[in-house]
Amino acid sequence: MKPLKPSRLRPGDLIGLVSPASPIADPSRIDKGVRYLESLGYRVEIAPSVLKNHGYLAGTDEERAGDLHAFFARKDVRAIMCIRGGYGTPRLLRLINYRLIASNPKIFVGYSDLTSLQLAIWKRTGLVQFHGPMVGVDMADEMDAFTEGLFWQTVTAASRVGAIALPDPQPAALTGGKARGRLLGGNLALLVSSMGTRYFPDFRDTLLYLEDIGEEPYRVDRMLFQLLNAGILHGVSGILTGQFTDCGPKDTTKPSFSVDEVFRQIADLTDRPFLARLPFGHESRKMTIPLGITARVDASRGTIEYLESAVSR
Repeated sequence: MKPLKPSRLRPGDLIGLVSPASPIADPSRIDKGVRYLESLGYRVEIAPSVLKNHGYLAGTDEERAGDLHAFFARKDVRAIMCIRGGYGTPRLLRLINYRLIASNPKIFVGYSDLTSLQLAIWKRTGLVQFHGPMVGVDMADEMDAFTEGLFWQTVTAASRVGAIALPDPQPAALTGGKARGRLLGGNLALLVSSMGTRYFPDFRDTLLYLEDIGEEPYRVDRMLFQLLNAGILHGVSGILTGQFTDCGPKDTTKPSFSVDEVFRQIADLTDRPFLARLPFGHESRKMTIPLGITARVDASRGTIEYLESAVSR
């Protein structure tokens, strides 16, 4: 599939803010994120459902899908950024107008629960999207310099980023070697929940990237073995894992593997280049990963290189 690339962001462009999953507990964080974007010269508009509460959702499924459709349809909106994750995007997949998105490609940014939606959009449209900082989470605080610099470079420059200057601590090679492929992945739990649906993309020959939060090691183990047993891990070119935040055993009196030990077991079984402990996931320092572009990894040297631009002119 040839990727569909959105146009790059320019100063003065209009950014639409959405909450396709859960509502934000502290609305002042939205204000902080908006001020940050405006300080960089962008205009911002907040979708109508952002401050709604419908159980653990930011509005009904129809309202949240409607916010996305409205911003994708508008010619003056150049990017759509998510305020937070939480839970809710798997409920939207049946409602999304994928033809509308394919006809109006835009920068779309989010992570965590947004994985389900991003994978479905990639499967149906080939749109390059961005596993990157969210407005009510990362942009509401003082952003880490690495996080901020790579994000804006990725969404504003029509030239390829090239080699990523990874900050310390450096990633760990669980299996050495080189691999090349399209970047595809996201939150492990959300990715696994899409398996077997018509929204699950083809992972063959891709660089699979994974992160998660709040999952005990045995649950990470179970999800990774589901990917292994389904043949997914044997079909990818390489595996990248990021931050698995708060993923230790809850009862430390019981015997358990660590998440790192689970990764090593998977690495031994797959024999694919496997680079672990990369800076992406549910922590303040995160690399922006353009879902759908071609990249190259040298696990032995701990390097990753984006081989094409993520946005067009």
